[in-house]
Amino acid sequence: MELPILLLCLFVLKALLTLCSFRSKGKKLSSLPPGPKRWPFIGSAFHMPKHYAWRTFSKWKEVYGNIIYLDVLGTPIVVINSASTAKDLLDKRSSIYSDRPHLVMASELAGLDQAFPLKQYGEAWRTQRRLISQHLSSSAIPKYHMIQESEASKFVLRVLSNKGLRWTSESLRKQVELGIAANILNVTYGYPLNSADDPFLRQSTRVMDDFSKTTEAGAWIVDMIPQLKYMPSWMPGSGFLKTARDVRSNYEAVIKKLFQWTKDNLDNEMAIPSICSTALSAKGSYVSAALEEQLSFAAFSALGGGLDTNISTFMSFILAMVLYPEVQAKARAEIDNVVGTLRLPTLDDKESLPFVRSVVTEVMRFYPPVPLGLPHSLQQDDVYNDMFLPKKSIILPNVWYMLHDPEVFDKPDIFNPSRYGGLESEMQKVTDITFGFGRRVCPGRHFAENSIFSMVATLLATCEILPPSDSTGKEYKPEVSMVGSGTIVFCGPFECTIKPRPESSHLLGEL
Repeated sequence: MELPILLLCLFVLKALLTLCSFRSKGKKLSSLPPGPKRWPFIGSAFHMPKHYAWRTFSKWKEVYGNIIYLDVLGTPIVVINSASTAKDLLDKRSSIYSDRPHLVMASELAGLDQAFPLKQYGEAWRTQRRLISQHLSSSAIPKYHMIQESEASKFVLRVLSNKGLRWTSESLRKQVELGIAANILNVTYGYPLNSADDPFLRQSTRVMDDFSKTTEAGAWIVDMIPQLKYMPSWMPGSGFLKTARDVRSNYEAVIKKLFQWTKDNLDNEMAIPSICSTALSAKGSYVSAALEEQLSFAAFSALGGGLDTNISTFMSFILAMVLYPEVQAKARAEIDNVVGTLRLPTLDDKESLPFVRSVVTEVMRFYPPVPLGLPHSLQQDDVYNDMFLPKKSIILPNVWYMLHDPEVFDKPDIFNPSRYGGLESEMQKVTDITFGFGRRVCPGRHFAENSIFSMVATLLATCEILPPSDSTGKEYKPEVSMVGSGTIVFCGPFECTIKPRPESSHLLGEL
């Protein structure tokens, strides 16, 4: 019984220190942003949602406004429900809003902060980001076009091997996963991915599942009461410790194996150009252990950052085409008019296909894969519109609401790619939100957009995506839901049929 009493004492001590800290700020407390009622010691803990937090925060927006404040067991949390507010703080004041909060579960226990998505803002983070950015910038990615177009063709061939039979979203997702991962593994490691059962792929997808679960806002009490990390593993309620150990073990193992695979091929002069092989070759015969470590984590960050998010986006595209056949027909007509039916669309055609790009953009707006974004951390006290924002506040950008804000998007609950008028400036309103803010914006966004576009355009040019049929042969539309027990969400279960277009049957020989 001694340990629970000790933990209780530590919790009370933390609450008292937090209370004293707040009192020392004097009148600043009265100017905190509005939010649910806070009680002594526990603050807003009972109001903090454990899952699908963006839904709750979106409802609260109507009550509390664009900025919501919570105090969860002494941890200050600021929710941002407005894109303009997010830009004011996370973009324009990025020098103090670019850190990540210390997530005890994901970072300290599971070790996921070794790579830059969760890494604290500092020199190691800058090194990793620089290693990735120089290979995935808008000027660098044209060299990957052939890889992305090739993988898009392979994906369509795998889909058509089903002979027009009904696809479940679960079985189709495996093919999408293979196509997305093959792109990234090829570019980052030079690794040829040919099977959905590849051990590197299976380990990597497990890491991403773990990342999504361990970073979910409000899901882990140890993030709010860090002293719980000292619990012995035999004590009831300590299951999170074993979970963290398993996550760390798998994460470190797959990073080491993938990086070593590239090194071995480089030593044997069998490596194909990739981010890892190019970076290692540039350093000559000697590469410091420190740089190797940073490169290994940076490379896996590129894989992890683009895997589940792109899978989610493409699966949502398939669902949208089932639900909105008129949109599918219009996008396909644009491809036929611009590209013709004698060849496959390429990434060089991207700028000439504004409606297809608008469809991809509307999918990202309507079904954002990371609806609550990744949390930022405030490095010093700040004041915004006369509201006091405390140092070390966890900043949660409610991406879902920003993309469904009626003040920004007309009739936001209607799927309508035409809303952008084919204008890049209008589409950028979406991508500026979905790919993150400030210095934490996704460095692989241009590569990700190209991968999705290539798969979308190739599939539309060669295939028809049809709704499922019931036992009488009557077509029906699946229900729409977003599911996921973590940071990244996916569209719920659905079925569809994908058949080759009769008009484009001759293109199948080009795949």
